[in-house]
Amino acid sequence: MELEKLFRAAALVSILAAGSCAVTNDGQSISQDGALNHPIAVEPSYREIKMHFAGGAAGISADDAVTFDNFLVDFRAHGNGSLGISVPDGAPSRAAITWFAERAAATGIPKDKILVSTHEVANNDFRVDISYISYAAKTEPCGDWSENLAFSADNLTPKNFGCATRQNIAAMIADPRDLLGPRRFDPADANRAGVIIENYEQGKPTAATKTNDQSGAISDVNKQ
Repeated sequence: MELEKLFRAAALVSILAAGSCAVTNDGQSISQDGALNHPIAVEPSYREIKMHFAGGAAGISADDAVTFDNFLVDFRAHGNGSLGISVPDGAPSRAAITWFAERAAATGIPKDKILVSTHEVANNDFRVDISYISYAAKTEPCGDWSENLAFSADNLTPKNFGCATRQNIAAMIADPRDLLGPRRFDPADANRAGVIIENYEQGKPTAATKTNDQSGAISDVNKQ
């Protein structure tokens, strides 16, 4: 009986000892929450390209056109604020502003998001400067193997705990601004809301109805 009590006391001590090793983030210890150990910093990133404006309908070379279009795609996906277009000051500046702004607007960028300006020419650099601000997610590099993980008698969280996961999240997230807070909702469609409410009050289905041709097209896609 005494031996049984001794075993119970030893088990209780071990449980209390394990509980006392639950580490909190006090600024000196390593937390059991990987997000606290390796926070993701969301920082603004300045992106810029420069290219020559040749004038005429083509405006720029074929290679520059591909670069410019890809830059606009990246702005629509990751840009924050306005797309800046700064052309060299001089006689061709108006034509250059018109060409670049219209090409950007043609890709779906709202005109109120296109900010145009001129700048003085320095060192004979007559290139047009296109830029915008995006956000990048960054974490501190992993690789602190100063501890021997094969010996953990103190039952403390290793310094690398959660680092790889946080690195992967920072690398995969499409828009780092999502880490700062939720996005704003798109404006509500008042006309559609009115139709739904009217159908609901009349006991009709509120879902959007499809024609036979539309339903057939969807069925054909599913069969492929």
